[in-house]
Amino acid sequence: MADNTTQHKWRFFRSGGFDQVTLETAADLQHLDQLDPKLWTVLNCPTTGLEFDSRTLALLDTDGDGQVRVPEVQAAVRWCCQRLVDADLLFKAPGVPLSAINDTDAEGLALKTAAQRVLQYSGKSGSELLQVSDIQDKARLFSPQHFNGDGVAMPELTANPDVKLLINDIISTLGGVSDRSGGLGVDAAMLNSFTAQAQAIIDWHAAGAAESDDLHPLGENTAAAVAVFDSVQAKVDDFFVRCQLAAFDSRSAAALNPDASVYAVLANRAIGSADTDIAALPLAEVGAGLTLPLGQGVNPAWAAKIAQLRVQVVEPLLGGDDNSLTLAQWSAISASLAAWRAWQAAKPESSLHALGAERLTAILQSDNVTELAALIEQDIAEKTFADNVDAVEKLLYLQRDLVTLLRNFVSLSDFYQGHKKAVFQAGTLYLDQRSCELVLYVNDLARHATMAPFSGCYLVYCSCVRKGEALVNIVAALTGGDVDELMVPGRNGVFYDRQGRDWKASVTKVVVQPVSIRQAFWSPYKRVATFIESQLQKFAASRDKDIEAKTNSGVAAAGTAPATSSFDIAKFAGIFAAIGLAVGALGTALAAVVAGLFALLWWQIPLVLVGVMLLISCPSMLMAYMTLRRRNLGPLLDANGWAVNTRARINVPFGAALTGLARLPKGSQRTMTDPYAEKKQPWGLLVLLLVVTAFWLWYCWY
Repeated sequence: MADNTTQHKWRFFRSGGFDQVTLETAADLQHLDQLDPKLWTVLNCPTTGLEFDSRTLALLDTDGDGQVRVPEVQAAVRWCCQRLVDADLLFKAPGVPLSAINDTDAEGLALKTAAQRVLQYSGKSGSELLQVSDIQDKARLFSPQHFNGDGVAMPELTANPDVKLLINDIISTLGGVSDRSGGLGVDAAMLNSFTAQAQAIIDWHAAGAAESDDLHPLGENTAAAVAVFDSVQAKVDDFFVRCQLAAFDSRSAAALNPDASVYAVLANRAIGSADTDIAALPLAEVGAGLTLPLGQGVNPAWAAKIAQLRVQVVEPLLGGDDNSLTLAQWSAISASLAAWRAWQAAKPESSLHALGAERLTAILQSDNVTELAALIEQDIAEKTFADNVDAVEKLLYLQRDLVTLLRNFVSLSDFYQGHKKAVFQAGTLYLDQRSCELVLYVNDLARHATMAPFSGCYLVYCSCVRKGEALVNIVAALTGGDVDELMVPGRNGVFYDRQGRDWKASVTKVVVQPVSIRQAFWSPYKRVATFIESQLQKFAASRDKDIEAKTNSGVAAAGTAPATSSFDIAKFAGIFAAIGLAVGALGTALAAVVAGLFALLWWQIPLVLVGVMLLISCPSMLMAYMTLRRRNLGPLLDANGWAVNTRARINVPFGAALTGLARLPKGSQRTMTDPYAEKKQPWGLLVLLLVVTAFWLWYCWY
């Protein structure tokens, strides 16, 4: 690989503390395969959470793993260079002319032919540019009025009304198949299924229409007789089986008939012939050798159906006017109707019955099925266009977006050169009189919070809400200004996304890091002041609590005899002695310091004071310098699923550009008079004059 890189003279620019390749010409893209991956800034990036077209990312992510990797980027660049006459088109404004498509091979010719048809369907002339918008309306490209290569025929595809009716019949019964245009149609598999089911239904009806005494023992009344027979078959069979059991063992007869307690329950309520408890009882009295009565003695809940059975089934099949039915007669009736019932059981399971046998016969006897099959074949023949529409789509998206991705993947020129925001920058956060430009979306807060502190940046995590939108989490890097007023939780700001929409942002977490050397210089004094303030507050609170406790105890003890107490003069003297020793020690130390200062020349005193301040602030400044020196973009991106291949530094000047501070516009007029300003007291000036005078007198005396 090292030998191949010498064939192309690469140009690099230095930013962020590392060398980044410049991509500006077609030659740079044509030789991108030869660039050592160790010189790529990023090795993979996620397909979500970016300010980049999701469709372009999907076209690049060929294996669908949610990551765009180096080989996939190389393959996309290589394909674009092959399909375009001049790869310089990738650096130009969006839009691909037909003349720019390389048609010297079969793939390129098919791509160009598909592009011509896309222009035609978009209502454009052959000289106009193809745009991404021309390919987004798939309903226009794959209109129902023309073939679209998916093998689905819609009613709009034919002018024959009979074929239209056939397609609609198939869709209404079988549901249809989705067409690329968005509607429903019929494909070859559904057409074959329809014809097979139609033929089975026709054959079944033909078998039922056959003149046969076995199939139609009662002629045209057979169907009604079978329906009545089926409605009582289970109950009649139950009666005869019970009688057979009674004949088998006479002891069972009593148990097979209802117990008297059943009737006792029924006696306490109003009952009807359709009562479910009555319907559950046997058809008639059970006993050995008994016949089924067809009139008197039948369970009232079944009397009407048994009467129908007698009139429509028993008498027509057996003749006579018997008042009862034997088991043998019942078996003979069942055998007589068996053929019809078997034919009914063989009825095909199909929704095509709704069309009727006559309509199905007319369909199969016409040429409409053959014509519909031919339409489907013609549509399949257009598959080449449909497949190449995807290639046209890929070319248009990559021509518009590929170079942008390269400038955020092979290098980070969009981020460091400031021509436009990088694809990982979510927008701008306004907080505490500053604007933060380095803002990223956060999908996994726990993972991000674990890795992001290694960036060395002062980070503010915010949850952002907007009416009608799902909550989003962001992290912003504060790289300028003071950070003393940031509070967690509850500090609010405004987040503007890349579409210009405003979100209410609430601070949820802060990762504290140094922001500047100047802030680090004053931080020890601020910490001391904060400590003193907190101690004074604690002391005041404790004294207030003591006074309140003593007051309450004094009130509680009111009315009781005061306890006698003696004044401990030794203890009182000891306290004053200790206070005196402390004051004396402090005075001696202060006198030694003052004496040491006035032992110096007058111009050396300010130098000593400056030295003392530096001695106090230098450790904090040194730590801040070391942290700012290692401030790095990489961990912020890695925490979001990127694989950054270098240390992308954010130095102090660049960090200052990423955070804007509130400044008055140039030429603004400013009135210094504040009607609500605090009144100035002379005590500070008087104290300063006294101190200066005391030092001057001491110096003169010394």
